[in-house]
Order: sequence, then C-alpha cells, then structure tokens
Amino acid sequence: MKILVINAGSSSLKFQLFNTPPEKPLCTGLAERIGNNDALLRCKIYSGNNEKTVEKQQGLANHGDALGLIIEILTDAENQLLKNKEEITVVGHRVVHGGEDFTTATIITPQVKEKIKHLFPLAPLHNPANYACIEVAEEHFPAAKQVAVFDTAFHQAMPPRAFRYALPSSYYTEHRIRVYGFHGTSHKYVTGIARDMLGNPDAKMISIHLGNGCSMAAVKGDKPLDTSMGFGPLSGLVMGTRSGDIDPSVIFHLRKVLKMTTDEVDNLLNRQSGMLGLCGYSDMRDVNKAAASGDASALFALEAYAYRIKKYIGAYAAVLNGVDTIIFTAGVGENDSDTRARVCRDMDWLGVSINDAANNQRVAGPREISPAGSPVKVMVVPTNEELEIARECAVRI
Repeated sequence: MKILVINAGSSSLKFQLFNTPPEKPLCTGLAERIGNNDALLRCKIYSGNNEKTVEKQQGLANHGDALGLIIEILTDAENQLLKNKEEITVVGHRVVHGGEDFTTATIITPQVKEKIKHLFPLAPLHNPANYACIEVAEEHFPAAKQVAVFDTAFHQAMPPRAFRYALPSSYYTEHRIRVYGFHGTSHKYVTGIARDMLGNPDAKMISIHLGNGCSMAAVKGDKPLDTSMGFGPLSGLVMGTRSGDIDPSVIFHLRKVLKMTTDEVDNLLNRQSGMLGLCGYSDMRDVNKAAASGDASALFALEAYAYRIKKYIGAYAAVLNGVDTIIFTAGVGENDSDTRARVCRDMDWLGVSINDAANNQRVAGPREISPAGSPVKVMVVPTNEELEIARECAVRI
C-alpha cells in the first residue's frame, strides 16, 4: 500500500510518498514561495542507499499548481516511483482547522469537506489551501481513500481552563468559541521524540514550532496543557505575515477610527503584519540577510520575534511547574541557530543555556544543544508531520 502525504502550509507544500509500514519514504519534497514567480520545487528520491535530487523552478500561482507539478514528478517513468496513479491507495492531508468535530484521522467525505469549508474564516491562510489540495488529489487519485489529519486534533485534550475564553458561557456552548490550537501534528511528533531522548514518559516540555506560522505548546508526557494559537492560527507568536498577540482594542480602533472594513482588518493582521509588517520581509532567510547588512528594522524584527517566544517560555514554565526540555522545530527552529541563541539568551534563571558549538553545528536528526549537565535540556528536533500523518492514516485504514 502506498500512502501519499500532502502538507500544505500558507506559502509552501511539503509531501512524502510512503510504502507501508510508513517509516522510510520513497520520495520527499517541498514547494516553496507558492504564489511567486520564483517558486521552487525540490524533491529527493530514495532507492536503496541511493538518493536523487530533482529541482524545478517556475511560477506556481497556487497550491493546486504545486500539487499538479508534484504528481508529474511522481508519475514520471524516469523516476520509477509510480507506474500509474492507481498505485496510490491513500492520500493523507494535513488540514489546519477541524474545530471540535475531529479528534482523529478522518476519511474525507462530502460532509467532511463541507465542515472544512465552513472553517475557512478561522484559518484563512490554510484551510482553503488544504481544501484545494483535497480537490486536486480527488481528481488525480479517484480510487484512493482521502484522509484528513487535523492540526487541532492533538490540542483537543487540553483542560478547559486552558481552552475556554472568559466570555459568557453561551459563546462556547452555542458557538464553540474556544482555543483550538494548531501545529498539533508537529507538536505531537517532536514531543514524542523528546520523551524518548530523555527517557522520561512524564517529561515537562515546551515545544516551539517556528516556520512561516509559529506556535508553542506546553506538554506534560503525552498530554497538551496549553498552546499559543487560539480560535484561529493568528494569536501568539510573531509570524511571517501574522501579527500574533494583539490587544483587541486595536481592532476596534482600526474599525471605528481608521474606518477599515472587516476584510481589510483581516488582511492586515493575517497577511501584512508579523515580520513582513515590521521589516518588509516575511521569510526569515531574507530578514537575516537584511539584518546582516545593518537594516535597523530587520534587527528590530528579530528582537521582537525572540522576545515574544521568551515571554511564552516563562508562561509555560509556570503552567508546567518547571520544565525538563525546550524543543526547537520546523524550518526556522531547526535551521536558524541565531534565533535559537537569541531566544535562550539571559535565561539562566530558568536553567536554560546553549552550547554555541553544538548550536551552530549543522547535524541531521534530533540533538541536544545545551551544555552537559544543564537542568533544562535544549533540543533541536526536526519535525516530520508527514510521517506522523502517514502513521495515523495507516492505523485509520
């Protein structure tokens, strides 16, 4: 049985192709900068101990175009991955927002698709992209089972004191306004790896997922206790184009005084804010390049980005009553040593420090970057949402 896993982010599309049991992929890939003329699709094809890289750079207007290009590579006879599309028996989809309806991997039906569409306003950068990929996959793989794995599912086990807002109860009971949390598949995967590394099934962990979207989670053992994203994936940390935490009074001011429409406010906070709003760049690689050249706004954006993370570390250390490990993951968390150093600076009060040599070393796989004997282990754990999704699909099917 072959499982194709599709993981659509706001401006990217990752995928992996697995045989079952789904532990080692046949092919992995990432399309970046979707929506731009210089979008890049890079794939790695594995055959025994051999690895082949395929790259294509072209304009990709949307996630549907990106998935179409991925399918071309998978079915190209030269790559020897699929003789035909009918070999795919399951397509697993990361879907960001599942509300309270979905707590496990779910076979996609017309009714499930309608619920995903209904949640578009709560995840405007993601659910539409996830939905588009489902429709393209249904078209290309009509015989395959389409399965959704929801980012919100992991966080459904949070206690009510963490997920309820201080609103009249009817807004929760009748309208389900609550904290849902996101990046759950990633937080679940990396905290599982960290527990194994620590040899402690009840470890107190702070998981920091830093990509174009960013979130943190407080996890004890395998139970989530709190998370930084809320009703939608807008709150919490400073992100690529999203503001993160903001006083709701600002929204009233934008509407009443600046006369902005609801759609304009939505666009401002979701697509024009965050690092883009602070310095003009949404991609951390571009921000770092500008900062290295002395761009004052980029330097400030980096400080603000790290400051917000530090605030949440302090909050989650309190929620957990201590912390055994801090985990950095996702594109920025795994690859940006300067961001990790900036976050961990002046955190000795909590027992957090890093070994500069270990932090700056580029090593594949999970590793500790704190000095030996540190009371709090600082880890870099590469996330693998696609593998976690494939595992859940295999169990569901």
